[in-house]
Amino acid sequence: MAILSKEEAQAILKKALSFSKADECEITLSGNTGGNIRYARNEVSTSGAEDNVSMSVESRFGKRSGVATINEFDDKSLEKVIRRSEEIARIAPESPEYVEMLGPQKYITTKELFDATAKIDPAYRAEAAAKSINAAAAKGLTAAGFLEHYTNFVAKLNSKGLFAYHPSSVIDFSVTMRTEDGTGSGYVTQDFSDASKLDTGKASQIAADKAVNSRNAKALEPGKYTVILEPAASIDLLQNMFFNMDQRSAEEGRSFMSKAGGKTKVGEKLVDERITVYSDPANPEVPSSPFAGDGRPQEKVTWIDKGVVKNLYNSRFWASKTNSKSIPTPGNVIMEGGTQSLEDMIKSTKRGILVTRLWYIRAVDPQTLLYTGLTRDGTFYIENGKIQYPVKNFRFNESPVIMLNNLEALGKPQRISGSLIPPMKIRDFTFTSLSDAV
Repeated sequence: MAILSKEEAQAILKKALSFSKADECEITLSGNTGGNIRYARNEVSTSGAEDNVSMSVESRFGKRSGVATINEFDDKSLEKVIRRSEEIARIAPESPEYVEMLGPQKYITTKELFDATAKIDPAYRAEAAAKSINAAAAKGLTAAGFLEHYTNFVAKLNSKGLFAYHPSSVIDFSVTMRTEDGTGSGYVTQDFSDASKLDTGKASQIAADKAVNSRNAKALEPGKYTVILEPAASIDLLQNMFFNMDQRSAEEGRSFMSKAGGKTKVGEKLVDERITVYSDPANPEVPSSPFAGDGRPQEKVTWIDKGVVKNLYNSRFWASKTNSKSIPTPGNVIMEGGTQSLEDMIKSTKRGILVTRLWYIRAVDPQTLLYTGLTRDGTFYIENGKIQYPVKNFRFNESPVIMLNNLEALGKPQRISGSLIPPMKIRDFTFTSLSDAV
């Protein structure tokens, strides 16, 4: 029962809503089915499957709200969850940020559900793991990886007439490979809506090559270096930036987007003029839901245009309070890039460091978005356009805002973590100390 059609979901939602006696009622029905496989030391260690459907009901009396959930859908259970949410609402305090529920909305159509992902079975997962393990064994490496996939749906109906339905699918894969002597490590991660785009054997070869080539790393002095950041190395820093572009935080002085007197940096140049960032639920490479969690339509929104901040997202309450355009948190992030390959960027580098990924990232100063963390799984010294040798890992202290002001080049965007991010060449990236981790 995990994946319901639009008609099946709507029928259940209408039945549940018919029991409501509240001033306002909104019901969300969601489900997922999927599986996973994990392997370590070149052997599968776990394999599992998941199948779940649940319903969440929010009932309101005036500005009081109550929420209850259930995963049974016979008439008796539906009435039970409605009554429970109403009981909670009657004793709840009034919300100081109440806004009435949305009425009917118009949504674009996005294709995020793919048969190749929906039809994955245990045999597919076993073969995917085998391809990765074989790529490791062929080079005398040890692989530890994880693959998971889900087919999902979400449907929403309320007493104001809003109805929304969206199905989706996703497959995620990552693997770390180590050399037998423990001195070399490589990593790769890929995710797609359409599983036919994933080749775990081909992807694993990237991690295998990095592991072999990163053995016996040499130490370099910490300092400021030109770096080439692969998408896996920059995605966390960039998402921490993009998903902190909240209007309320900025206007309340709690954000890197804040200015004195409750003003924001909208309309100001924030980063290099080559940086343009937008979200688009209909993008075929990173499709996402046409509606946000609160039912607002998702549309194409430009956040940064040629380095200038154009928009901040907000809640419906804050948009109403400030008489601002209502813009929900984006479902994806797309950064425009260039046409250079990673190899092209390396060839154009006189002296620098190639970083495969960053990890253990922690905030140092939220106001400036200063973060610290470590490089990992393949860090290499570049000189005169060629990778010369692997280097020991570093701890870094860097802000993505500063990073995007020190831009030298952008490569072709790649999908990672549901977003499109290009490899980037950055000058004066700050490494503060060495790390003994591989």
